[in-house]
Amino acid sequence: MRFITQQAELTAFCAQVADGHYVTVDTEFIRDKTYFPKLCLVQIAGSGEAAVIDPLAEGINLAPVFKLMQKASLVKVFHAARQDIEIFHLLSGKIPSPIFDTQVAAAVCGYGESVGYETLVNNIVGQELDKSSRFTDWSARPLSEKQLTYALSDVTHLQVIYEDLKIKIEATGRTSWIAEEHAYLTDPAIYDIDPVDAWKRLKFGHMRPKHLAALRELAKWREIEARKQDVPRGRIIKDETLVEMAQLMPRKESDLDRMRGLDKHMSKTKIEAILQCVQDALALPPADYPQVKNHKKPSENIISASAMLQMLLKLKADQHGIASHMIAGKDDIEAIALGKTETPAMQGWRYEIFGKNAEALMKGKLKLSLNPKNKQIVFEDVE
Repeated sequence: MRFITQQAELTAFCAQVADGHYVTVDTEFIRDKTYFPKLCLVQIAGSGEAAVIDPLAEGINLAPVFKLMQKASLVKVFHAARQDIEIFHLLSGKIPSPIFDTQVAAAVCGYGESVGYETLVNNIVGQELDKSSRFTDWSARPLSEKQLTYALSDVTHLQVIYEDLKIKIEATGRTSWIAEEHAYLTDPAIYDIDPVDAWKRLKFGHMRPKHLAALRELAKWREIEARKQDVPRGRIIKDETLVEMAQLMPRKESDLDRMRGLDKHMSKTKIEAILQCVQDALALPPADYPQVKNHKKPSENIISASAMLQMLLKLKADQHGIASHMIAGKDDIEAIALGKTETPAMQGWRYEIFGKNAEALMKGKLKLSLNPKNKQIVFEDVE
């Protein structure tokens, strides 16, 4: 077990693995008490070497790791990469590149959408993971040999998984498919959350535009405060309380007394900020209110078209051995049924294996029939 706590050893290790074609990478972090994730471990394997790096060790500087993440000739392999990439982006200001996400690759290889790491270890490596250290407090020190072994296995097994999936991807000619997915994962825009958009992650049901404007202002203020104080958003104000506040639209301090989930000992500064958010929303012209999708009931024709498209989607997904949700979701199907083309299912590899046929179906150039021999539904070109 190689547990790196010294800067010289970290620099030497990164130099050793940098000469290979790829490294497998994982991180352990906690964020239950903070806004920003607290990095507790970095695990890396490659070129016959593997180590757990302690970013909390005194005197450790992760600059060699960040440099490794930017080496253009070295593929960085993750499983479910988004959170790991977010951490590297937060700490270094840069996105690891190039990357390979085994969860994305597994979905393209027919393992299903959002397949777990444990499933791939079982199916590809042929081993059972020891789950006893799964809920470790990775910020606690010292860590036991068992905990470190568990952490290291996340990157050593990942080597076997990567090499297996890479062969399958190349054999099926789907390299360009996952390249599109990786391009999305390495777009800095998805990690730079604008506080103005913070309201979009909330569940607010049906709400009038004026109240949505208040929710937008309140969520923006809360996001900024949570970042400033480095605390979870709920420590500022809980989601459900924020939504209730937007519905109530308090104009004065006494209005807040009617709210159940609000801290009765709230500071004067926080009260003033909340009331100011509402005032800012009320001052907006209606044209500047947030716009949300109108969820009115679709017509019978759209419902029928969606049902046909759903059957086509299942057929194409089965033909290509890929999870149907990886190709198109409910919103994609509805958009296509409405004649819209600005949807992911109508672009790139998704268009080639499904969107093209969906387009033909909507134009009446593809018909549905039943194979009399095996009773299976088939889609055929209209003569």
